[in-house]
Amino acid sequence: MPYVAKILLSVVMILAISEVTQRAGSWGSVLASLPILSVISMVWIYSETKDVAKIAVFSTQVFWLVLPSLGLFLTLPWFLARCSFYWSLALSCLVTVALYLLMLGVFRLVRYNPL
Repeated sequence: MPYVAKILLSVVMILAISEVTQRAGSWGSVLASLPILSVISMVWIYSETKDVAKIAVFSTQVFWLVLPSLGLFLTLPWFLARCSFYWSLALSCLVTVALYLLMLGVFRLVRYNPL
């Protein structure tokens, strides 16, 4: 798929989530929580490579990396009650990076390398 089409589809998804959130609140969260980007990425990878093993590896990697990314969503509301939006977002991102590093450390410790 041409890069321009990929970029346009990504922009449309972000705009759709933003607009739905502004107009219908919770429905924007539902839309954002769907693994649409991962599914579209799998379709693009498959259409360009026809390699199902690559899709299986990608799916496993996404699964393991979703877990530490949940730290952002858990800590952001807590920080928002105590800090400005940008500080809260930055601190939540730092927590997420720390959780990614922790996850990588656990992988090394148990000698598992999904990445």
